[in-house]
Amino acid sequence: MSTTAKVSWVDGALFVAEGGSGHTLTMDGAADVGGRDLASRPMEVVLMGMGGCTAIDVVAMLKKQRQDIEGVEVSLVAERADEPPKVFTSVKVVYTVRGRKLSRALIERAVSLSEDKYCSGTAMIRKSAAVSHEVVLVEV
Repeated sequence: MSTTAKVSWVDGALFVAEGGSGHTLTMDGAADVGGRDLASRPMEVVLMGMGGCTAIDVVAMLKKQRQDIEGVEVSLVAERADEPPKVFTSVKVVYTVRGRKLSRALIERAVSLSEDKYCSGTAMIRKSAAVSHEVVLVEV
């Protein structure tokens, strides 16, 4: 199974990326490399990818468990190495789940399964970074 992407230079440090699915996103570098703050930085996109990957897993599992969820938000904060390559060295992931009569045990299990078994993004980032998480439940 392969995944494809193409990244095309626009100007300065602005690029448009297109995935094999045909969807696009724009990325821009920092000012010190010619960026103009027109889009997310590439490493932000990497972090967003990890967040999206685990969020998809968790929502799918919570739906299968018939949890009455109204919202799921995944917030990520990464620390990076001081020297190039400035890889992520730690990532804190906060899962905020809103719903009714939520089971903390089922939600924690879904998060653990995503982080330890299913999420490819987390598995890749874990090669360089310590990954930790917190679960916040909001009853509505």
